[in-house]
Amino acid sequence: MIRTTSAVLAVLSRLAIALSLVIATVGGVGLVKVLGGPTRAAVAAPPPRVDPEPAPVSPGSAAPPVDEPTPQVEPGVDPVRQWADRVATVVDIPARAVVSYVNADLAMREHQPSCRISWATLAGIGRIESDHGRYGGRFLREDGRPSSPIVGVPLDGTPGVRLIPDTDGGALDGDPQHDRAVGPMQFIPGTWRKWATDGNGDGKGDPQNLDDAAMAAARYLCSDGRDMSTGPGWWAAVMSYNSSVEYGQKVFALAETYAAAGNRRR
Repeated sequence: MIRTTSAVLAVLSRLAIALSLVIATVGGVGLVKVLGGPTRAAVAAPPPRVDPEPAPVSPGSAAPPVDEPTPQVEPGVDPVRQWADRVATVVDIPARAVVSYVNADLAMREHQPSCRISWATLAGIGRIESDHGRYGGRFLREDGRPSSPIVGVPLDGTPGVRLIPDTDGGALDGDPQHDRAVGPMQFIPGTWRKWATDGNGDGKGDPQNLDDAAMAAARYLCSDGRDMSTGPGWWAAVMSYNSSVEYGQKVFALAETYAAAGNRRR
């Protein structure tokens, strides 16, 4: 996406305004704070299969277009939510989920700008992992949590399933024998322990909360100094999340669709 220098400066200026308003009005949404001490979750069904049309690209050859969220500021209105409401009218993402992904994007622009992660990539992963917290007839609540906890199948080494013995005493997944992926972004408990993040400023890191999970996913994807605006950087990040070319192509296709939708709503 080619922009003039003045257009780029205008986008950055609007992002800075949006970020300052979000921090001021939502009590620190998106600020990175590593935490522990999650609560026990009930066991639910495994995450869904999602089969969008794979993007016609080879791994490492490209990155999805970057949509720079530019909410219009109106007094007394959360600019991110206002923009998310508009995006949700053209793509099948709950507006509350868009808020989580965009806040993680904005926070990373402040704390790790060299990564250049986009909300659309986080949304692509969230769609595949849990349909944005709606798997199995659930809905995403206004507090950023699914209507009931999302917990995957036991990672017990059965055909097609990794073997991961329990690492958290069942605190996150309710299973004291094997780990299970948890929450809208499907973190394995051991991985969550390393990347647990408070994304909504409530003092807790909860993998069932999409604000926290999207922020943790962004930090995880941006690790090792990755630049996700490049093809190799983007593919390395997504392959670290799930080492499957098919998975990466599905995320790419979804991210491309979401970024285009975001551009249409400006």
